Amino acid sequence: MDWQVLTKELSLYLESQVRVGLFGSGVGLSMVLGFGVAYAWYYLSSIAKKPQLVTSNDRFSRFLEEYCPVVTETYYPTIWCWEGRVQTLLRPFITSRPQVQYRNELIKTADGGQISLDWFDNNDSLYYPDVSTRPTVLLLPGLTGTSKESYILHMIHQSETLGYRCVVFNNRGISGEDLLTPRTYCASNTEDLETVVHYVHNLHPLAPLMAAGVSMGGMLLLNYLGKTGRDTPLMAAAIFSAGWNVFESIASLERPLNWLLFNYYLTTCLQSSVSRHRQMLEKSCDIDLVMKARSIREFDKQFTSVMFGYRTVDDYYEDASPCHRLKSVGVPVLCLNSVDDVFSPAHAIPVETAKQNENVALVLTSCGGHIGFLEGIWPRKCTYMDRVFKQFVQAVFEHGNKIFSM
Repeated sequence: MDWQVLTKELSLYLESQVRVGLFGSGVGLSMVLGFGVAYAWYYLSSIAKKPQLVTSNDRFSRFLEEYCPVVTETYYPTIWCWEGRVQTLLRPFITSRPQVQYRNELIKTADGGQISLDWFDNNDSLYYPDVSTRPTVLLLPGLTGTSKESYILHMIHQSETLGYRCVVFNNRGISGEDLLTPRTYCASNTEDLETVVHYVHNLHPLAPLMAAGVSMGGMLLLNYLGKTGRDTPLMAAAIFSAGWNVFESIASLERPLNWLLFNYYLTTCLQSSVSRHRQMLEKSCDIDLVMKARSIREFDKQFTSVMFGYRTVDDYYEDASPCHRLKSVGVPVLCLNSVDDVFSPAHAIPVETAKQNENVALVLTSCGGHIGFLEGIWPRKCTYMDRVFKQFVQAVFEHGNKIFSM
């Protein structure tokens, strides 16, 4: 078969059909152009917007405008997938996974358990050849995340390009290490995070240290900062897609479509983690009941609240909600949320509370979903969230003394 001849004949046939069809009459072309213009107008007027910057401190606001200008620029979501749920679902599949090298370390906890840390330290850094003073970023992944998540890999890559050291805090039982005690993790218990922060600080006491938390990692970091106030080695923190009020987050995730797309899947991921450590965990919980859960609320009722000694799951959710501790945060914190994030509904974001603490700045985008923030026609590499992270981390390490002195 002569493919060239066949292709040529097919092309001639299609051209003849176009000439006599809708496009030939001009009607089809007008429809396409009209739709394109209408879509572009809607996108530019309703989708692409500057984020809302919420802060009560004019000096903090000026600091961000000068050293982290991305928070004042128009965010242009990917034009063909700007809806929050779509961005949330597509990011893990679309974005690249930068290749990084790391070393793993297990550290002991006071209760006899162990925590897994992944270190990313480029010893060839031209910016900070003295490893003792090299700025360090502590990263906290989401609910079931590890250092292998694409968003964490991008944060590590961004930090490495600036010459910084990164260490990822993996929650107990997530990254493959054995559980030595019948205990995992939750958003309200900050004991393991406190252990890690002080361990990293004591290991490199001359190195500036800040942290970045994503999703539940952000909730845990906010609860830690709310408990410690100014009494922390961290000089600042960045929070991405945190759930501010757990009751509202759970209610949103229990809506039929959100349950189908996110809730049930995350529940099975949590159950899988429990199943891997069943022999150890069945000492403190009824694992058979845990494995029957069909939602995050049911899982937390049968497992999380029981393991951490809460009377009810509502007591746990009340204690785990960072909105209650935001007033007590004592170091500069930048929090990025999208108002179309089903994990953190817009009405639950504590805008008024944030205005009462000069250390807090909220950046609220109209689109972006949950850890989405895709931008560009084909968003393989850098996202809006990545750019916020890079600029804010660099601003803190290189100009942090100006936040409250401008």
